[in-house]
Amino acid sequence: MTSKPYQLHGWHLSYFTGKVMCYLNYKKIPYDYQQVNFWTLTRTGKRKTGEVVMPLLVTPDENWLQDSSVMIDHLEARFPRAPVIPTSPVQKFASYLMEAWGDEWWVPIAMHTRWNYQENYALFEREAGSALLPHFPRFVQKRAVAFIASKLRGMLHAVGIRPEQYRMMNEWTINMLDLLEQHFVKHNYLFGDVPTIGDFGLVGTMYGHLGRDPWPARVLVAPRPHLRAWIDRMAAGKAASASLLAEDALAPTLTPVFKIICAEFIPMVAAINQQVKAVQANAPAGKTLPRRLDDISMPMGGQQFSRVALPYTLWMVQRCLDQLAAMNTVEQAKVRQWLQSVGGADLLTLEIPRLRRVGLRVAIEAGQTSNVVKLKTA
Repeated sequence: MTSKPYQLHGWHLSYFTGKVMCYLNYKKIPYDYQQVNFWTLTRTGKRKTGEVVMPLLVTPDENWLQDSSVMIDHLEARFPRAPVIPTSPVQKFASYLMEAWGDEWWVPIAMHTRWNYQENYALFEREAGSALLPHFPRFVQKRAVAFIASKLRGMLHAVGIRPEQYRMMNEWTINMLDLLEQHFVKHNYLFGDVPTIGDFGLVGTMYGHLGRDPWPARVLVAPRPHLRAWIDRMAAGKAASASLLAEDALAPTLTPVFKIICAEFIPMVAAINQQVKAVQANAPAGKTLPRRLDDISMPMGGQQFSRVALPYTLWMVQRCLDQLAAMNTVEQAKVRQWLQSVGGADLLTLEIPRLRRVGLRVAIEAGQTSNVVKLKTA
């Protein structure tokens, strides 16, 4: 193993930088953290990965990686000590489902709690300005940040941050944070006393947004000390032991969380899949799909939440289904039984086309017009 460290280019403000940073800290993988500047973000990073995006992970052999899940896959293969992937079937599948939910469902909440509360802007302006243009005068940094902020605010409507939905989002967030607080009263991490890939999926929104931005940190996180403690443990890379719950168990405190995931996230996945299959019917095999499709609607806290469909979400769900497809018949039966118990059986009925990741977008695999994950039967 080379002694040269990895390089992580990102911002503490960034949703997915927090996910990867917490992972690296837990795994004790040597890395240099570098605040991504304008040149790296828009020139070098784009040339190496094809995207203007953060975080960027540079390997010791100068391979540039983009996408937090790809980074974790790469690092797990090279640093097997303290694995974050459970070996038992239900915990493994549930942790991948939690990662997908954390990565994809929480984005509107994170952006809403940042951009609709003005007191957060001073922190964003200060940190983003010094990172983007570190040697420039402050007034130039502020102008650059204002441009970036306008671009990010321009995304709000697409991800569902619409005035008529503010109250729904606030009520949902309070309820979900209360459920997580109740869980962390009894458990250090989601599945026991050691973090899994599910914890790292969820921590993205909690570390970079809700846990650091002044308004949500004060109003939403501080009144929930056990949630706050979990965020801090994740950031510090601490684990009380090396054990998950015994016998492939999930804590009862997670049952209401997974019931909500199944009642809300799976319908979102189904709605995206419906649009992707409609596009597939008129697109040549292998063609990269648009980053965004049309509006979809799904439940949120007993109401209906609207946003645009992102085909990329299906690639994250495909990661979950791939884990299930690789299991033996007995293991698959356990996962099916668990999914049914939390209302998620519909996930296994979705005919999701086989997808290939292309930067921030996906393509339907050439020659496979409807490559459904095939599950074993007893």
